[in-house]
Amino acid sequence: MRYLLAPLAGFTDAPFRRLCFEGGADLCYTEMVSAAGLAHGSRPTLHLLETMPGEGPVGLQLFGAKPDEMAEATRIVSAHQGAVPLTELNLNAGCPMTKVTKCGAGAKLVEDPGLVYELLCAMRENTTLPVTLKTRLGPRPDRIRIFELVDAAERAGAQGVIVHARFTSEMHGGKTHLDLLKEVKARAKIPIAGNGGVTDRKSAADMAATQVDAVTIGRAALSDPAIFARLKGEDRPIDFVRVHLRYLLEYRDLLAKKYPLDHIPSPDGYASVKMHTHLFRYFNGRPGAAKLRQKLNSVRTIAEIYDIIYEYG
Repeated sequence: MRYLLAPLAGFTDAPFRRLCFEGGADLCYTEMVSAAGLAHGSRPTLHLLETMPGEGPVGLQLFGAKPDEMAEATRIVSAHQGAVPLTELNLNAGCPMTKVTKCGAGAKLVEDPGLVYELLCAMRENTTLPVTLKTRLGPRPDRIRIFELVDAAERAGAQGVIVHARFTSEMHGGKTHLDLLKEVKARAKIPIAGNGGVTDRKSAADMAATQVDAVTIGRAALSDPAIFARLKGEDRPIDFVRVHLRYLLEYRDLLAKKYPLDHIPSPDGYASVKMHTHLFRYFNGRPGAAKLRQKLNSVRTIAEIYDIIYEYG
């Protein structure tokens, strides 16, 4: 079974993806990248396309609701050269966050398979990379749309679908509907990857039993980037905090060199902002977590980060 890192806004940047590759991931997705942002020349959005040595393979996820913007964004992505070439473009039709759905993108697209078809066609017509779809079962349990969405993907020439086996109304909570996922896989003509609720070997085995072609892991990897290896029966001990910090600083230098005219925070500023959430997750559950949270709120320098590492590591 192949295990993939799901796209997670704010988390799956190049340093974290690299850590997950070392932790056994077979493919990692970027954070969601705004098609509108790329099409209108946003520099911070362009930074999200960057990869770094040690990654691979990497899939890039786009979100948007306008075929013309999606076409232009796809052209920009296809022409972009990062340290590691991208291997796949994925359309997000599953994110339930208001800031995404209010512009008609993300999980809002679950309600409109016809528009999903148009967006996928716009992507396919402007890239030679494989195009895939990530979506949900439907808006809510009484409105199943996944079979229409998979049909739209197949007609558009997509080469796979990642199915979050929950409805939009369920957000990221509750049990996944593996019975529906199994039916989707049985009926689909293209590869299907499962997503949602995989946190350990039992939940991974339950999803694999649906006969999906791959299992996608999201939030469980945030505190345990080596979960992929463990699900394969491997043991890959990694000093997550120190390694992650090193990769963050390498990546910050990569951005500063490639975008000398853009504002890239200082090493202290970049590391302190980026490591805040990750540090807490890595140490979560250990004695002194409340005190650690207080310390993280005031972290401003790399030296302070190392102080926390030595104290709690």
